[in-house]
Amino acid sequence: MTRAVVPGSFDPITKGHMDIITRCSALFDAVVVGVADNLSKSYLFSRSQRVHLVATSVSHLENVTVEPIDGLLAQWCQDHDVDVIAKGLRSPTDAAFELPQATVNRNLADIETILLATHPSLAHVSSTIVKEVAANHGDVSAMVDRHVSDALISTILAQREGDGAP
Repeated sequence: MTRAVVPGSFDPITKGHMDIITRCSALFDAVVVGVADNLSKSYLFSRSQRVHLVATSVSHLENVTVEPIDGLLAQWCQDHDVDVIAKGLRSPTDAAFELPQATVNRNLADIETILLATHPSLAHVSSTIVKEVAANHGDVSAMVDRHVSDALISTILAQREGDGAP
């Protein structure tokens, strides 16, 4: 049985992420969506909120589970019997970032990384863009599922009320 992990911060999970996860669910026997924290990012959603949003998004995929990831991805993969890391690529910039990571993970844990090109209709979608559009009252329905859009709106409104912003 081949077990893959699709790691990310998923702040929030987008339809681009779902494209990669869904395709991985058809390629591998078991897929874990690993929700991680990146020290260089600040988050709109807590990790537990991100895990919940991802779990809701993937609930229709029978061979997909969701778990938080702590520490180095390569070590986590060894500790959780994961055979393959699967990541999506939207652009050459993503490839320039992901290829060195793949080499490091291979050197640390002898684990393969598979890079899947995102569907062209979703190549412009990123969590950062989704948050920016939502924060400025734009329609994100083409980029995220409804439950994610609802969570974005309520979280952004709660932050604004906490800041005293209109």
